[in-house]
Amino acid sequence: MFDRYPGDNSTKLEGPQKLYLTVKGIVSLPSLNMISFLSAHNTNSAPKRLRDKRKYKDIANACLSFVKIEPTDLLFLRDGEPIVFDRLGDDGRDRSSGVYLHYSVARLDKGIPNPKVRPVLPLPWSLKFYLTLYHNNEIKEQEVRNLIEEGGHAIGIGTWRGVFGKFIIDRWD
Repeated sequence: MFDRYPGDNSTKLEGPQKLYLTVKGIVSLPSLNMISFLSAHNTNSAPKRLRDKRKYKDIANACLSFVKIEPTDLLFLRDGEPIVFDRLGDDGRDRSSGVYLHYSVARLDKGIPNPKVRPVLPLPWSLKFYLTLYHNNEIKEQEVRNLIEEGGHAIGIGTWRGVFGKFIIDRWD
């Protein structure tokens, strides 16, 4: 599920505009989102959610300092091919990618309803990326892998994590 931030709080995006798309219309995820998954202090990152509350900031900082994920745009793949978004049809679904709109209502303070429309990329999908772990004394490869693996089950990627965006590691070279 996607909910791309437009850069300010006054700009409103339509459902499909909340996708991350390359110039060729390929559905993607910024590598910074994966870095945030491994390092954020202010949101549900893998270290914050899965590690000791007294130690998660050190782990998150180590991931931020010593982990690099490339390329900048991680392309969503299906059967090894990039997933291309075309347009939503009358049924609210894109025939090319399968993307559809999910409608829900979030509740703000004092129960104020906040209707949300977000695009969802249905399964199956995969991401392929290169992770570089620079030599350091703070975090080891196995801990980074554990965080990604455990976080894929517990948190996932995208918005409304934990419900949408769950993943598994299929290959680690």
